[in-house]
Amino acid sequence: MEYVTLNNEVKCPVVGIGTFMLSPAEAENSVREALKMGYSLVDTANAYVNEELYCRG
Repeated sequence: MEYVTLNNEVKCPVVGIGTFMLSPAEAENSVREALKMGYSLVDTANAYVNEELYCRG
């Protein structure tokens, strides 16, 4: 995974996954697979009405 260093010295992944316009099931599956592949940047928003699934234990 390639990273950039932000002004505050925090490293941020260059590539991430977004969940806009995905159904809750699509978002859950996509994020699960992305995390398995090593992604650490997941862009979500409560307004997408699909992020609740990420918080399940």
